[in-house]
Amino acid sequence: MAASSLESPELSLRAIDKQAGGENFPVASLLAPREARPHLRAIYGFARLVDNIGDEADGNRLELLNQLERELDAAYRGAASTPIMQRLQATIDAKALPREPFQRLIEANRIDQRRDAYETWEDVRSYCMHSADPVGRLVLGIYDRLAEPELVSMSDSVCTGLQLVNFMQDPPRDLALGRVYLPLEDLRTFKVRRRELAGPTTDRFRSLMSFEAERAADLLEPGIELGRELRGRIGASVALFARGGLAAIDALQRADWDVFSQRPSPSKWTFARLTIRQLLNR
Repeated sequence: MAASSLESPELSLRAIDKQAGGENFPVASLLAPREARPHLRAIYGFARLVDNIGDEADGNRLELLNQLERELDAAYRGAASTPIMQRLQATIDAKALPREPFQRLIEANRIDQRRDAYETWEDVRSYCMHSADPVGRLVLGIYDRLAEPELVSMSDSVCTGLQLVNFMQDPPRDLALGRVYLPLEDLRTFKVRRRELAGPTTDRFRSLMSFEAERAADLLEPGIELGRELRGRIGASVALFARGGLAAIDALQRADWDVFSQRPSPSKWTFARLTIRQLLNR
């Protein structure tokens, strides 16, 4: 019987918790102040845990998400029982983080179990409000800047832009999971059929990707101003996320939008160069 059977969801949640705990820390966050890094790790660990349940868990994923929601409730009572959630509990207590962004991340993965495609860009944007924007808001919460609407708006834009870049990098992987995240209205505009998202690259697909890249770049641009507003190492680390997203778009373009033979992404050298530039500009 699979470990994620309904008879013992806690066992599966613990196994997925252990797997998510080994994920790499985002490179951009290495620029963050030292005292903020454990809190950032706690947030990213939770986000990865939710995604692992929604994308990879065997058995009843909705039941596992319900189990995680109960564990989130326990964390807010000071009674978390799994390692990732215990670390998150410490961050919640230290930074007085609101529950809603965590709840939205769980709901995004519930949506993934119920929905396989999105008709319009507004539909995709609404999904990103659950799947991506909460992470940026929690980061602002760590820095005690969540009460500033202008910063929240810029953060939401960057997070949605980063999510769109991920969608552009992963059409074949998403299709294998039974999902299409690029707006169906855009596929129709460029005469791209769903099955073409499995490859190979065509001129129609290149046109679609170029269109989405312009949208993503516009969404990422406010991240530079957000970095200036936050200032110092905090601003440098946040701005680097936006610059990394723009570098990923550049990598996609240099690969002629071929996401089927590889997953185009910025090289380690590119990230190093961007990091040095960001440090010099802070």
